[in-house]
Amino acid sequence: MVAQMIDRPTLVLNRNWQPVNVATVARALTMLWNDTARVVDPVDYQTYDWHDWMQLRPGDSDLFIQAVRLRLKVPEVVTLTGYDELPVAAVTFSRRNIFKRDHYTCHYCGVQPGSEELTIDHVVPRAQGGESRWDNCVLACVACNKRKADRTPDQAKMRLRKRPIQPTWTPRYAAHELRIESWSKFVSEAY
Repeated sequence: MVAQMIDRPTLVLNRNWQPVNVATVARALTMLWNDTARVVDPVDYQTYDWHDWMQLRPGDSDLFIQAVRLRLKVPEVVTLTGYDELPVAAVTFSRRNIFKRDHYTCHYCGVQPGSEELTIDHVVPRAQGGESRWDNCVLACVACNKRKADRTPDQAKMRLRKRPIQPTWTPRYAAHELRIESWSKFVSEAY
């Protein structure tokens, strides 16, 4: 149980309260201990240093880590104390991240049939020299991918709903599948 709690994701904000990373609870508590971060209460936006956080007792519905002598509330959001820039974080090119970028939607007809009925289509087919890159791969439903075949959208007389681009990093691209509701107060787009 403790291992599950310390591996949970924690949203990391810069000093200007912009999302810059997702860390584990263990890492967030280390930053809190080292005084490089403060915990943010997503309800009232109050911040806590290590000493204040240790004094806070978890409520009945709060997640906590049981230590020898105390229960430590699990932080969901922390803000860095000395970092106000936005990182230029590249989103890793992967199948999972293409699905996230395209919102599980076919780029040709706009349907959302579910991940089993979606494929990754190369806008310029590999047979014509197309590469597996952010700007050349989109989601396509099985029917549209079959119709397009090894042709470009122009050759197949099919129109892309929008041009594929490399996404900018948001918490949606962090390597976790757990959705934490309180993050929506700090993240502008649904993750």
